[in-house]
Amino acid sequence: MDEEIDHNSREFLNAKQEMDQLVMDSMKSEGKPNAMFAKLSDLFKAIPVSSSMVKWSRKNSLWPLQFGLACCAIELMDFGAARIDAERKGYLLFRATPRQCDVMLVAGWVTKSMVPEVKRLYEQMTEPRHVIAFGECATCGGPWWESYNIVRGIDQVLPVDVYVAGCPPRPENLFAALMKLQEKLGGKVGD
Repeated sequence: MDEEIDHNSREFLNAKQEMDQLVMDSMKSEGKPNAMFAKLSDLFKAIPVSSSMVKWSRKNSLWPLQFGLACCAIELMDFGAARIDAERKGYLLFRATPRQCDVMLVAGWVTKSMVPEVKRLYEQMTEPRHVIAFGECATCGGPWWESYNIVRGIDQVLPVDVYVAGCPPRPENLFAALMKLQEKLGGKVGD
């Protein structure tokens, strides 16, 4: 019985030494990284990714951050409904966290007390980030542009890429604005 236990422990020790040797050999080799155990940065170095491929992927997968502040938010919700079917064009579902988004849709008027929050959310978004001003209030302050507490357009606070006119703008107008942003990201429309 002691011989059997001794044989099993010797077999285990040999297997452990073989595994250690395999690990050491794999660390010495300069071959291609294994996709299962590699870091993402190592994979990007190993796989040549052209800038046009990155541009294409950014253009065709916009992740909007829903930021409805007033009545335009109802039209923004209609854009996410089944009637418009925005996902077929690459405008993915609205996200509630800015860390997963690259497009901020500002819908409605922005009060001066909301400006720090809007800036904070914008700064938390992934790079490159874009802003769409949705509606007259987000574009120029709307009917309340002379009010003491309404900002005269979100472009006073953030760099806006595309403006959507209307009070309230139709969801189709947002569809057109996102297509314009896609053209801009693809290099078809000048800055």
